Amino acid sequence: MADERPLIASVYINRLKRNMRLEADPTVQYAMGYQAKTGSWWKTPVALEEYSNILSPYNTYLNDSLPPSPICSPGLSAIRAAFDPAKTDYLFFLARGDGTHVFAKTFEEHQANIAKYQK
Repeated sequence: MADERPLIASVYINRLKRNMRLEADPTVQYAMGYQAKTGSWWKTPVALEEYSNILSPYNTYLNDSLPPSPICSPGLSAIRAAFDPAKTDYLFFLARGDGTHVFAKTFEEHQANIAKYQK
């Protein structure tokens, strides 16, 4: 959702400030490429364990810092969110499956969100 973009941007900014890996699913999906079996650019379902097998500079689960280049052409609202992220302590977010996200400050909160929303 467009109104969540500044919150999502805050997560990535906060992680970079703490020298944490971004662990951004879209970067790994970009590295995985087109899924011929499903005719999609987004592999689903995907197990987090699969990400450890994707040896690419775009895999932000394995590599520190930003990917070597953009993975898409962001819209103006995404660019604005990156330039003016929300001021939060969030370090994690998770898609709820309805187009919205839930945010967490700690790994424990994030694990609880996973248990709640990824049944």
